[in-house]
Amino acid sequence: MTISLERDAHGLLVFVDATGERHAGVQPVRAFPLSAPGEGVALMSADGHELAWFDAPDALDAASRALLDEELSRREFMPRIRSIASVSSFSTPCDWDIVTDRGATRFTLRSEDDIRRLGGARLLITDSHGIHYEVADMKALDRPSRRILDRFL
Repeated sequence: MTISLERDAHGLLVFVDATGERHAGVQPVRAFPLSAPGEGVALMSADGHELAWFDAPDALDAASRALLDEELSRREFMPRIRSIASVSSFSTPCDWDIVTDRGATRFTLRSEDDIRRLGGARLLITDSHGIHYEVADMKALDRPSRRILDRFL
């Protein structure tokens, strides 16, 4: 028997291993979601144990791969910041009004520590709800956005 992924009646991801055993509520986790998103994916059980490892997720059948990609895209929701319209204060916590590749939104930054440099001019900003926002290239932002970021870096 081969391994596969499917959904149960409750919409949970189910991993069927090589012995035919079904594991409900599995979560896929990329090893390196930012630096190597196409390599290394683990399937974790509901209690946090690794059930399977895929060096290349392409090894899965097409239907299982589609479910894996769908689940990973939900887990790794990360809008890219295009501009920063305003911030409520230059001390934290503060509210940020931004424009992303998915539209305009507002979030609360709890601390300057929630802005991480990823190398070069790349930044990862985490809001008070744990949602990650990426600045792909700080130098590509407009001047007012860069000035705001400079106050927090």
